[in-house]
Amino acid sequence: GFDSGGWSSSRDKDAYSSFGARSDRGAKSSFFDRGNGSRGGRQRGRGGDYDRSGFGRFDRGGGNSRWCDKSDEDDWSKPLPPSERLEQELFSGSNTGINFEKYDDIPVEATGSNCPPHIESFNDVDMGEIIMGNIELTRYSRPTPVQKHAIPIIKEKRDLMACAQTGSGKTAAFLLPILSQIYADGPGDALRAMKAIVPSNFSFSLQENGRYGRRKQYPISLVLAPTRELAVQIYEEARKFAYRSRVRPCVVYGGADIGQQIRDLERGCHLLVATPGRLVDMMERGKIGLDFCKYLVLDEADRMLDMGFEPQIRRIVEQDTMPPKGVRHTMMFSATFPKEIQMLARDFLDEYIFLAVGRVGSTSENITQKVVWVEESDKRSFLLDLLNATGKDSLTLVFVETKKGADALEDFLYHEGYACTSIHGDRSQRDREEALHQFRSGKSPILVATAVAARGLDISNVKHVINFDLPSDIEEYVHRIGRTGRVGNLGLATSFFNERNINITKDLLDLLVEAKQEVPSWLENMAYEQHHKGGGSRGRSKSRFSGGFGARDYRTSSGSGSSSFSSSRSTSSRSGGSGSRGFGGGGYGGFYNSDGYGGNYNSQGVDWWGN
Repeated sequence: GFDSGGWSSSRDKDAYSSFGARSDRGAKSSFFDRGNGSRGGRQRGRGGDYDRSGFGRFDRGGGNSRWCDKSDEDDWSKPLPPSERLEQELFSGSNTGINFEKYDDIPVEATGSNCPPHIESFNDVDMGEIIMGNIELTRYSRPTPVQKHAIPIIKEKRDLMACAQTGSGKTAAFLLPILSQIYADGPGDALRAMKAIVPSNFSFSLQENGRYGRRKQYPISLVLAPTRELAVQIYEEARKFAYRSRVRPCVVYGGADIGQQIRDLERGCHLLVATPGRLVDMMERGKIGLDFCKYLVLDEADRMLDMGFEPQIRRIVEQDTMPPKGVRHTMMFSATFPKEIQMLARDFLDEYIFLAVGRVGSTSENITQKVVWVEESDKRSFLLDLLNATGKDSLTLVFVETKKGADALEDFLYHEGYACTSIHGDRSQRDREEALHQFRSGKSPILVATAVAARGLDISNVKHVINFDLPSDIEEYVHRIGRTGRVGNLGLATSFFNERNINITKDLLDLLVEAKQEVPSWLENMAYEQHHKGGGSRGRSKSRFSGGFGARDYRTSSGSGSSSFSSSRSTSSRSGGSGSRGFGGGGYGGFYNSDGYGGNYNSQGVDWWGN
């Protein structure tokens, strides 16, 4: 294995802080603390730890800020001196889960011509000294299934279409090989282009100070993500793997001060993480050029299409200066594989390898799924019972359908004495980041969220996801429950079901059966009744969930494969709810008390985690 003995000790304190990092670690929160609940309000007149733009106060370099004082003749594969302070900041977070043996059971299927063999250990592929040292610091003991297959594929510069959930380790699966290639190849044309555009009489010329004066940046790698939260998470992960390198990651997204982001870009940018709308804005302002982009990643591509970003994505990839497919290397990650994603893969990828990873969320035994019948009027008291049984230290994520519902539920829980916070689309970027910080740190162990937070949030130790309001489609359900049981940790997902949720009865039943979960008898009865009435089903073929895979390579099936991958955005036909009420109330209460949670809400009396 790699010896990190000389990797992480340092007296060099010359470093910079990260996005959202705290300069006064352990200092008092800038949230109000009323009783034992820290709410989502902010003190007036105090800057807190985030400035107006949503960026930290300090220079947020990735890798090492001194890369830019070096010329391109330097060997990018050699690590720069360590920084004790930066190392502490980047790598002091929570360790990954310990249940990695269960991960090995997740099926992975790779199809395509000349598919490189998968690896079993990070040492099986040469990723260079910098990457191997940072893998040691992140305490990644072994690759997850998606990493075992994706890393050698990307290292061999093959295009990749991967169907994989958030939580499967896919961020590291693309960052590790991309960064290792950048370290091995050096900056090449991108750095020379940036030198060429700085006029010799410019006051901050490159010769005087390499960190300023680069009017336009030419990133070597571009990662597109649908939401601000996911973009920031990918950026934070990139900073870890860029530690002690000359590569500087940057992140740009909407909802924050563009001037601050431009200033940050001008310090240098080799790996850019961006949301599509803000990137188009930066390109139109002449701040970003994609002429020398060697690596393109589309993360959560299905989510980006759902949010209406396809025109911006096609503009970025096809109508600007981005090198064509075959010249650049492209990777797409998507949790589902509907027709629109197939078309995108056909247009953007060149002789790609299709990687289907068993869904970490539905098939994983790491997540215990419970569905309970709860009338609308009983939901709040039911929620309190669950929270009391979960234990004070466990992180609990509660999903609701509306922003108004999120605020109302947060107020209710606060008045009941629970430390909680909330996140939804109407909250400012600064408030959302602070709420996530409060939740991750355990100061507010209950987070009430709308679907805006369902995708991409990487919070590794969420013990319990509660669907206070079930979503109207099964894809969203899969993403929500995927917030728990991440990276080998055990988790629990509880969903409140009543007559308003009849339209997902069949899909939910199929999912529970496939994941070998307990199925309440009333849900089976409802599905049976609906089947004979011909209502409620979403009309998708059952093969979608076959074999434990989220999707299959449509190129290997007959025709276009659309029968197996019909769009997840098909509308559901609601059936009449006659008789549905009969499945709830008394008939369900017996199931919940006897079979569901051992008839006991006391956390000491119930073995929630199978320990």
